Amino acid sequence: MKISRHSFLRISGITLAAGAARRLAAAIGGKKWAMAVDTAKCARQPNCTKCIDACHQVHNVPAMPDRRHEVRWIAKEPFDRAFREEEDQYSPLRALPAMVLCNHCDNPPCVRVCPTQATFKREDGIVAMDWHRCIGCRYCMAACPYGSRSFNWLDPRPYIHNPNPDFPTRTKGVVEKCTFCSERLGTGRPPACVEACPEKALVFGNLAEPDSPIRKLLASRTHIRRRPELGTGPEIYYVI
Repeated sequence: MKISRHSFLRISGITLAAGAARRLAAAIGGKKWAMAVDTAKCARQPNCTKCIDACHQVHNVPAMPDRRHEVRWIAKEPFDRAFREEEDQYSPLRALPAMVLCNHCDNPPCVRVCPTQATFKREDGIVAMDWHRCIGCRYCMAACPYGSRSFNWLDPRPYIHNPNPDFPTRTKGVVEKCTFCSERLGTGRPPACVEACPEKALVFGNLAEPDSPIRKLLASRTHIRRRPELGTGPEIYYVI
């Protein structure tokens, strides 16, 4: 695959920025959670929704019948919709699905605008939420350039099928999103979407650990991120 000089410099800059973040995390001896999506593996089953189903079941995401009220933590979108800014060298990918979810940015704009600190960034890099603090102002939704958040316009509880008693439900007027399954990480389990993927297309791990599978994957394969030019530092990597 040919890559233009402009694209090479852009990808190189992305890689260097990510490397700096990893070195910083490693230096302080902490964790730096991130996810890589192998687009080729994901494309083997383009109609598969097992990762989405697992995520939504575990986290009591409501199945709203009206798409205007849709709530989602993880979804599939056409590549050209998820990566509108990418150039022609990725044209073979444009017909493929792309997994989209909260990017757990290094520099999350949603955190900066939240007036109640309902959205905050943890030391391990996870952009977390305290739903009890959310006042429904939706500033975070306006600030997020990825459309990764959903608002509960209605009471979601009547639309939760087979509720998981081990995870809290939300209420009307509250914003929600992917949490990188922080409740599972605390017990040593990977995110539900990673565990459910039949193609093992989702790789999750600690970027601060030099020998982690995700570090090795990103070091060996070309990868891109969604709109890195905005300076948000997204921690979802798409291996191409």
